[in-house]
Amino acid sequence: MVAAFSVTSSQLAASASLVRAGGVNLDFDATLLVQVVFLIVLWAVLKPMLFDPLLKLFEEREKRIEGAIKKARRIDEQSAEAKAQYDDAMTKARAEGSAERETVRGEGLRKESEILAGVRAEVQKGLDTARQQTQKEVDATRSELAPHTTTLARHVAGRVLGREVS
Repeated sequence: MVAAFSVTSSQLAASASLVRAGGVNLDFDATLLVQVVFLIVLWAVLKPMLFDPLLKLFEEREKRIEGAIKKARRIDEQSAEAKAQYDDAMTKARAEGSAERETVRGEGLRKESEILAGVRAEVQKGLDTARQQTQKEVDATRSELAPHTTTLARHVAGRVLGREVS
């Protein structure tokens, strides 16, 4: 077997001259047929034991990847739908909340107006009563002081002028 791999220098020189001449000399002998037979046997043995299971494994892996991609897309679509529904619900809730807030605000302003009107009416009534009472007291005091006005006037004038006025 070692003899099959040993190359002499004359063989190398002959091969080099052929290569320079542009051609390669190939010898087809029995080893080529043995190698082809070994290759076919190796392929026949490895195909069911290695290649077919690997191909099945690759196909299964590809199917799982595609399935996972489809599932991810489906989940993404569902989440987009859920987000759209959430956004719609939030928009409606905000609108309802705003309307409710305006309604409550309107009621508050109306009640505030009613309370202020009631307080103003009560205060006006109290002011009117106080004015009437004050007017009555002024009228009573005037009627009481009316007979004494000349005497009081003389007395005040005397003090202002610094002499007695008759």
